[in-house]
Amino acid sequence: MNAAYPMIDHMSIGVDDVGRARGFYDATLSMLGYKRLFDHGEAASAYGPELPFMQYWIGRPLDESRPAAAGNGTHVCLTAPSRDAVAAFHAAALAHGGKDAGAPGPRPAYGETYFGASVLDPEGHKVGAVCYAPE
Repeated sequence: MNAAYPMIDHMSIGVDDVGRARGFYDATLSMLGYKRLFDHGEAASAYGPELPFMQYWIGRPLDESRPAAAGNGTHVCLTAPSRDAVAAFHAAALAHGGKDAGAPGPRPAYGETYFGASVLDPEGHKVGAVCYAPE
């Protein structure tokens, strides 16, 4: 096992409206330095810094006979390059249909330098950004 690789290769969340989700994630993830890497037609998209590093996928639910649903207790937190990027992510999320789930700020309970923010995306998934750089 090579320690230089991240623990998680990729993760996926289900969304009912891929176009709306692309608009939300194009805007919010760009604030963290991530971009849309590719699209799988109209069914899904992958985001990340570049390949082969971890990708965050949005796409139609695996069981398309039922609507997508946010996982109760599921929380995805993405690495941000700076505290300013955390704040920009949060602002972009709110401007693109997200809801506040934790304004940007220090979270001393999670570590001395932990600075994070969380939002609910338009589908209700809890997504956060964190930076561990000191002030």
